[in-house]
Amino acid sequence: MSTTSTAPQTEELPKDVADLASAIAALPAEQRSRVEPLMFRVVDSTRRRRRILNLVQEALSQLRLDMKYLVFDLEATRRERDALKPQTGDESREE
Repeated sequence: MSTTSTAPQTEELPKDVADLASAIAALPAEQRSRVEPLMFRVVDSTRRRRRILNLVQEALSQLRLDMKYLVFDLEATRRERDALKPQTGDESREE
């Protein structure tokens, strides 16, 4: 009859879901047994969405960092090209 069986690790759940889990835990056993499986599905899907969101945020952060490295590399390559143009005497060729 404890709250932890209804909503384990409620600290990582949104407040609405945690409140709902507490309300379900306060129901009589007969009603709680009908509603708990649905609550567990909601809790599981909420956690899954949160994990997916974290993965997407990490991937976006990595993509931003990779883009910064690529832009830096492109600018360095252009500077090197521009520095070598006068030495090769091929200044008329534009790309």
